[in-house]
Amino acid sequence: MDDQERVIAARYRLLHLLGQGSMGTVWAAHDEVLGRQVAVKGILHTPGMPDVEAAQLRERTMREARAVAALSHPNLVTLYDVVQHDGNPYVVMELVPSRSLGEVLKEQGCLTEKQGAAVLDAVAAALESAHRVGITHRDVKPGNVLIADDGRVKLTDFGIARNVAEATMTARGITLGTPAYIAPEVAQGGDVSAAADRWSLGATVWAAMAGEPPYVGRNVMQTINAVINGEVPVPAGAGRLAPVISGLMQKDPEQRMSLVDVRRKVYPLLPEPGTDAFEIRAPRPMPVIVRPKPKIEPDAPLAADPGPLPFQVTKPAAPERTPITRTLVLVAAVVLFLVGSGGGFALTRLVAGAPLLPPVEQGAPTLPTLPSSPTFEQRTENAVTAAGDQGGKFTLKVDQSWTRYAEQRAADQRVPASAVVHFVSPSGAYEVAVQRFPDFYPKRKIAEYVAAVQARWASRFYGGEKVPTPNLAGARTEDGIQFVYKTVEGDEATALRRSHFSRVLPYGNDLWVVEVVVPTEQEDAARERLFDAIASTFAPV
Repeated sequence: MDDQERVIAARYRLLHLLGQGSMGTVWAAHDEVLGRQVAVKGILHTPGMPDVEAAQLRERTMREARAVAALSHPNLVTLYDVVQHDGNPYVVMELVPSRSLGEVLKEQGCLTEKQGAAVLDAVAAALESAHRVGITHRDVKPGNVLIADDGRVKLTDFGIARNVAEATMTARGITLGTPAYIAPEVAQGGDVSAAADRWSLGATVWAAMAGEPPYVGRNVMQTINAVINGEVPVPAGAGRLAPVISGLMQKDPEQRMSLVDVRRKVYPLLPEPGTDAFEIRAPRPMPVIVRPKPKIEPDAPLAADPGPLPFQVTKPAAPERTPITRTLVLVAAVVLFLVGSGGGFALTRLVAGAPLLPPVEQGAPTLPTLPSSPTFEQRTENAVTAAGDQGGKFTLKVDQSWTRYAEQRAADQRVPASAVVHFVSPSGAYEVAVQRFPDFYPKRKIAEYVAAVQARWASRFYGGEKVPTPNLAGARTEDGIQFVYKTVEGDEATALRRSHFSRVLPYGNDLWVVEVVVPTEQEDAARERLFDAIASTFAPV
């Protein structure tokens, strides 16, 4: 069956191919539920990748997409939905008629000062929004900055972005980022952080003002070597933006200018209100699917409740339009560049003695060793939603080596918006999540939370018996419960089976959930060593 005839997740009808690379394919598509045009990105199973790693890639993609879906900012390409179809993840995004900054530079050579200020301000604002919830972009470059036909500037392609706590799930040595724009510490194999995104922003605007990247070698290996060992070049043609670019491109990550300071310094250089830095372009219309309205009999029964929507409802956008030919040429150019640069970067790591890919595991993956004597330490954290509510502080004892990150979850039909603080073990196999639903009571009951968990996992939720649990000291509307449920993530052949120990605790008008997630194969031992030891130390402050 042709791609154009495919319907993903019984909802998104593929219209035509926009581009294809080594890691995925992007189509223009029609959302048959909301009647709007969207972009759908499918993640490919890389040829030669072991099944275990492919399953991890699919699971990581779903996790990343869920995290990015929590972002809402005018300078970010909106992620609408993430679905699974035939066992593979598909990401549904806003379709923006636009040119990339890279294409704009090819057309006009370099940006004006006002255009450079507009790009700096917009991308800094977008990154600030992502970093606030612990998400790094990992590949800021001219090809991922879009100049929309209506003059807006948007950052796109979080395809290799990840939550900072997902570092343990990513195989070391896989090429990430584009060599001419990656930070020196990343080129040397270090972790990608928010500071690395700031370097890439500086390098991107350096190239935009000079008309060429800040580091140019005869080949990719020379470029990487210059990024690591060379002096930071003085911004060429940047005018009053030069101090900001130099502030971002500091070899020491701790010395790089903050995004707040970037926006403060470029504010006087932005275009006057009501004017646009970039030319407004009239896009050509895209193909539109027109379907006859279904004939409904007067006495026909209503359709069954479809359950919670997989995204927060916003005002539907008007159908988008894009120049098809120009987009295909751009995508092809970006793909060729990534293939060439990625190979050189991988070779550089090989020459440096760093492992390019993890060894291929035979059979089932080896489970990490369950810590027999975790080095617990008392931590005080704050589970506050994006609305800025009060009363979110709590204490909990967690192993001191576990990484902490925060997440915002949108409301659905059953439960309100919530804040989640995660603690992830270095191996990535164990996780503690503390979730807070502010003002859960008096409108709701614990049963609605349990129903929301079941709906989230649909047919892959295997619930256990619910039992009473010690209540928190203080006023409460109902007694707490404790239960265990199991989930299966990924394909059945290489499924990740996890057990979730949940302690659900009413406290005043809030509902708190302390959850410990472990491999199902270690469920019995983990209950005593991790869940019982950790959950009993939780207390709101």
